[in-house]
Amino acid sequence: MKLYKIAVIEGDGIGKEVVPAAIKVLNAVAEMDSSFKFEWTYFPWGCDYYLQHGEMMPQDGIETLKQYDQIFLGAVGMPELVPDHISLWGLLIKIRREMKQAINVRPAKLLKGLESPLKNPNGFNITVVRENSEGEYSESGGRIHQGQDEIAMQNAVFTRKATERAMRYAFELAKSSRGHVTSATKSNGLTYSMPFWDEVFAEVKKDYPDIDTAVNHIDALAAFFVMKPYAFDVVVASNLFGDILTDLGGAIMGSIGIAPAANLNIERQFPSMFEPVHGSAPDIAGKGIANPIGQIWTGKMMLDFLGHQEAGKKVLEAIEATLEKGIKTGDIGGHSTMYEVVEEILNQLQ
Repeated sequence: MKLYKIAVIEGDGIGKEVVPAAIKVLNAVAEMDSSFKFEWTYFPWGCDYYLQHGEMMPQDGIETLKQYDQIFLGAVGMPELVPDHISLWGLLIKIRREMKQAINVRPAKLLKGLESPLKNPNGFNITVVRENSEGEYSESGGRIHQGQDEIAMQNAVFTRKATERAMRYAFELAKSSRGHVTSATKSNGLTYSMPFWDEVFAEVKKDYPDIDTAVNHIDALAAFFVMKPYAFDVVVASNLFGDILTDLGGAIMGSIGIAPAANLNIERQFPSMFEPVHGSAPDIAGKGIANPIGQIWTGKMMLDFLGHQEAGKKVLEAIEATLEKGIKTGDIGGHSTMYEVVEEILNQLQ
């Protein structure tokens, strides 16, 4: 039996509720499969930790996390007490960068039992591959002067290595999907970074003659996600564009609370980190009404990455069966508590 040692960071807000809920489901599916089980180690890092210690995680936190197979994260953020740039860069982005989690994967599909706000969703199933290490979120820039002369500069840094890596991952993913990759660009407005992005995409696609491709400007692509999401298979995007598109993906599914994500170290030199797209939602934290599906679906992505696709399939089927029974939290039109949703998912697994 394979034992997976998982580092757990519940984080802030609803993360402290949905992470234990998802772990119940993952433990249940592991009990059904004699080939693996989980060992969970909890770390109390996040904004509460920052308020006590002046840092989001201890100085040796990254070295500690390297001892684990994967990282299971809830949510980060307590903006009324800790500025977002401190909470994000002190934990989430720090882990992504130092663990070389250069690929972010976020699916968006029309789940059975869930009504999309779109009039004609046509069973869309999109996977966004987001370059996760640089681009518009590069830590390069600065501020000078004060008053009316104050200047802020934020540099977008695109390297061939990281750009090509994300694109090749997208093409490989499309091989086992519907065989189509769309590139998100804005080369008509960003005069250096996006023409470079387009050139690398054109070069990479030559190595995949069996994969169909399209190139869409990000503004049009956002509109197409609403107008014809069913037309897309795999979408590859820069850090910022991918971030925006995947929030939109959650919205057209019916709620950002159900959207999962994986931050992957595809070389498997370091742990990957699995976190839902939704934030910490402090306004509903502690009320037992948070939607646990995003975190549970994120757990399904971790199962897939570990090579247990059949177990992951069972988790997603249990989620959909629960939704089809009408057991839903309020954000997707239901009246059930988080605990009732989790209980039904566990029942469906049996």
